[in-house]
Amino acid sequence: MSDPKQKHAARRRTLGYLSAAALGALSAGLPNLAAAQAKKVVRIGYQKYGTLVILKGSGALEKRLAVEGVDVKWSEFPAGPTLLEGLNVGSIDFGTAGEAPPIFAQAASADLVYVGNEPPSPAGEAIIVPKNSPLKSVADLKGKKVALNRGSNVHYLLVKALEKAGINYRDVNVSYLAPADARAAFERGSLDAWVIWDPFLAAAEKQLGARVLADGTGLVANHQFFLASRSYAEKNARIVAIVLDEIDKIDQWSSRNLPEVTTILTKQTGLDSDVVELAAKRLAYGVRPVTPAVIADQQKIADVFAELKLIPKRINVKDAVIVPRS
Repeated sequence: MSDPKQKHAARRRTLGYLSAAALGALSAGLPNLAAAQAKKVVRIGYQKYGTLVILKGSGALEKRLAVEGVDVKWSEFPAGPTLLEGLNVGSIDFGTAGEAPPIFAQAASADLVYVGNEPPSPAGEAIIVPKNSPLKSVADLKGKKVALNRGSNVHYLLVKALEKAGINYRDVNVSYLAPADARAAFERGSLDAWVIWDPFLAAAEKQLGARVLADGTGLVANHQFFLASRSYAEKNARIVAIVLDEIDKIDQWSSRNLPEVTTILTKQTGLDSDVVELAAKRLAYGVRPVTPAVIADQQKIADVFAELKLIPKRINVKDAVIVPRS
């Protein structure tokens, strides 16, 4: 094809075919692209144990939200404080923690909201000592080294237990350690006592023969709260409501099927079944709305932490509750 005009015409035809093919491919991909953009996701933070682990193991939430066009992404955290840090920085939308973590988070200006809670489970956390320890009561902790996870529920348990025993909080040598590090120190004999929650508590009892000096009975409620980032909760109220509804359903089922719960949690956590069985018996089941009475109890905890200078400022817990629109 030596004629320049013929060459130019052929080139134009070729470009036309390529353009048509590209447009066709782009058009074919547009529905998928639109679907991908429309797809929502709820990112849920959970800890190694508890109701959310049972829900995750059941797959029920994924099925329910699939109808809404929503995916579920799960992220595990070692404790409540780190989970709420994830909530604050935007890596998750929803999660669970005990009483103390949201107080510490709110004092650090985290914009979170309480969206539900489970009933009290005071026996699910305790102050424990090695099986051969000479310590016989909480009063014996004066001057001793006690480990706990800073900002967790057990922080308040220690405060209340010492108060009841007539011991000043400052008279105890408190060491802040994450559960794994505290367990290692406890086994080495580097600690006089450890304040810890299930399933770590049950594991220490079953595997190490740890002895309970005092659990939360008569001292603390040990609520588990469900929390969300304020922006997510306000923009996705329906999704949050569905998540809470599925949690409640799995809670009701769990309360009637403890052997099956033990099987699920054993598989999900990798813990021994006897450890899981002990801890599962101490779980509280059933989602409840966050009432003014529960918030008032949270305020008492916050005030104590402020007095002890454990948080940098006083907070108003009510600020972390979404006020229903009229």
